[in-house]
Amino acid sequence: MSYKESFLSYLQFEKRYSVHTILSYDCDLTQFLDFMSKNKVEEISDVDFKNVRKWIVFLMNEGHSSKTVNRKLSSLKSFFKFLLRESVVETNPMDRVVGPRQGKKIPGFVAEHAMQLLREIDFGKGFEGCRDRLVVEMFYQTGMRLSELMTLKLTSFDRKTFLVKVLGKRNKERIIPVSENLDKLLEEYLEVKNKIFDDGSGFLFVTKKGVPVYEKLLYRIVTKHLSKITTLAKRSPHVLRHTFATHLLNNGAELNAVKELLGHSNLSSTQIYTHTTFERLNKIYKQAHPRA
Repeated sequence: MSYKESFLSYLQFEKRYSVHTILSYDCDLTQFLDFMSKNKVEEISDVDFKNVRKWIVFLMNEGHSSKTVNRKLSSLKSFFKFLLRESVVETNPMDRVVGPRQGKKIPGFVAEHAMQLLREIDFGKGFEGCRDRLVVEMFYQTGMRLSELMTLKLTSFDRKTFLVKVLGKRNKERIIPVSENLDKLLEEYLEVKNKIFDDGSGFLFVTKKGVPVYEKLLYRIVTKHLSKITTLAKRSPHVLRHTFATHLLNNGAELNAVKELLGHSNLSSTQIYTHTTFERLNKIYKQAHPRA
């Protein structure tokens, strides 16, 4: 077993990382090791900080963003910490590596008045129409990640208390409230779905063939219907997650509460949304100040 495979095995069985996260580590490390090989560095113990900096320059010249490069460096840091612990290397070349600086990018979101138009647009008739409307509203009203929505089951919902249990990153569970409106859409969808499919899998969202939905299908659903209400360049499920957080904060929700609803492990991940409170303050100023 190679050092890379040992490390990935460690992430899977000891750290309990998700399949998606492990694939990301695998991709980053494979790219780095291939680059080292092309530059005549065959042994992992021979890698030094100059080699890593050379890789950073290569990635930047290839057009990768600072955010992407820093994510790849984060993978390398974890890898070399593991190698140091296993006594494969004597020193950590990452100790002297500084990643490219990056400004905080404000996440795009859909305006509140645009989201109100969702109630008026045509999602289509029958099973797919009911499913697509519920998918878009579920993203917007709960702030779920795409991977979380994909794995939802009917048993995830407590319909008496209007709560849904979500399995997030690193198998961390959280509870999200569900509105009566969303529960009504869920009821309509289940009524149509149960007439067509004998649901043995238990997954909430399925394709027209009855198998669980997949990432590209959810992207297509969200992009198709958001294009009817917004001119945003990016119209992905994650934009609806940003929209969920932004609208909560604009309407007075506490930052810590939003953090818990999003499933963030620390507050710094949620603080990027605080810029949106300025939108609300600006609106109040214009309405209330005589000189505005």
